[in-house]
Amino acid sequence: MSVAENLNCVKATLKEGVELVAVSKYHPVEELQEAYDAGQRTFGESHVQEMVAKHEVLPQDIRWHFIGHLQTNKVKYMASFVSLIHSVDSLKLMKEIDKQARKVGRRIDVLLQLHVAKEETKFGFSPDEVLAMLDGEEWRAMQGIRIVGLMAMATNTDDEGQIASEFGAVKGLFDVVKSRFFAEEPSFKEISMGMSGDYMVAQEHGSTLVRIGSMIFGDRDYGKPFAV
Repeated sequence: MSVAENLNCVKATLKEGVELVAVSKYHPVEELQEAYDAGQRTFGESHVQEMVAKHEVLPQDIRWHFIGHLQTNKVKYMASFVSLIHSVDSLKLMKEIDKQARKVGRRIDVLLQLHVAKEETKFGFSPDEVLAMLDGEEWRAMQGIRIVGLMAMATNTDDEGQIASEFGAVKGLFDVVKSRFFAEEPSFKEISMGMSGDYMVAQEHGSTLVRIGSMIFGDRDYGKPFAV
């Protein structure tokens, strides 16, 4: 099936109010353009250099979401155009995004990344760390960022019960954070969780953003650099 057909099949499985982030890393711009022509406007990338290169040649109304682990020294390259950063996993990174956003006169939307998976390789705040950081005052002074929700990845497992438990824990923490810190902020409404293998479970636990790549674009060729 074509990219457009795959895209429409995925969209048909989404609940009302759930936005699809088409994960396009390592895929050529021709495939992104096909998805764009089929109506997709939100794309997710996890390498800053690749996202910048694609941004320069693809339609300017695309909403670019950064979904990978972000190094502070790379923030400046995308500060002028990124729509949402899913992977904010430290106060240090928040400070750098704030700094670079103010330099270009923007306020960048961000999600706080939680580490709930039973894997050491995942980045993110623990639930206690998120609450402790939000209890502090530093983030409140940041005029260049706006915290609009949480992001998490479940453990890479076939145990659907474990995945459901982890996603449920994220939704529970989201509700706590919303009521304690953002009760008067309608913009704090996003929960980014769920990928190709587990997005149906994520939707059942309140996800508003699902990050899906292989079901739309097929398998990535990691041995070949992306083509712009």
